[in-house]
Amino acid sequence: MKYSEVIFTCNSAEEWQQDLLIAELAEIGFDTFEDTESGFAGYIPSANLDLQQLETVLLHAPEGLEVHYIINDLEEQNWNKLWESNFNPIVVDDQCYVRATFHEHKEQYPYEIIIDPKMSFGTGHHQTTSMMLSFILENDFEGKEVLDMGCGTGILAILASFRGATHVFAVDYDPICIDSVEENKILNQVSNIESQVGSYEVLEGRLFDTIVANINRNILLEQFEQYAASLKDKGELYISGFYDGEDLAILSDKAKQLGFSFVMKKVLDGWCSAKFTKA
Repeated sequence: MKYSEVIFTCNSAEEWQQDLLIAELAEIGFDTFEDTESGFAGYIPSANLDLQQLETVLLHAPEGLEVHYIINDLEEQNWNKLWESNFNPIVVDDQCYVRATFHEHKEQYPYEIIIDPKMSFGTGHHQTTSMMLSFILENDFEGKEVLDMGCGTGILAILASFRGATHVFAVDYDPICIDSVEENKILNQVSNIESQVGSYEVLEGRLFDTIVANINRNILLEQFEQYAASLKDKGELYISGFYDGEDLAILSDKAKQLGFSFVMKKVLDGWCSAKFTKA
């Protein structure tokens, strides 16, 4: 597959501003990012590069962030193989070891998740995924019916299964993610994860004890009413994909309107994850 490299130069960028821009670029098809001395480089299949979409994203960049870019067309090569060579295992809370198929097994951790890494999502390396894994490790999932909304590779669903969930419904709008979930179910020898392509419309008629949703602020706001309808009374909701401060305040206000109570938050490098319970 032929890829394009877009080198972004960010003048006087705060880290959170650059992270927010990267999240928006991922929404329009960029699937890999690398830091540079003056900003970052983004990679996208050349056929998916839409300059009008790119200009629209940059037009709405965070206030105070000045961005310039240049585009380089790259020679074809095995991008997944190249990306895999830079994929390192991680450990969460000294309990959960997340590794790829080409890393060695380590017995000292109670939970080991094997992920066949794709280029863009759900490896556990992003702060939001790491915090959500931490929430699952800290809380009771035994016998629970769980929803993993925006499941990516299914890493949260897999740990929920390991932690005793009876059944996990993993949902993502991207068919590539669902294919990845099915592959990773086999790698981790779990059989109680059901995956489906879609969004909140596939939740109708289903009820869950626990919902985990690592997406982004705007989608969480759009889907909050469905979470309220799909979560049992006294159920737990874990959300991430947003920043501490204003984002959390907006989401907490929405949650309160729908009968949720804020329990606690985790913050890592400005990113935030939060736990709520339904009255």
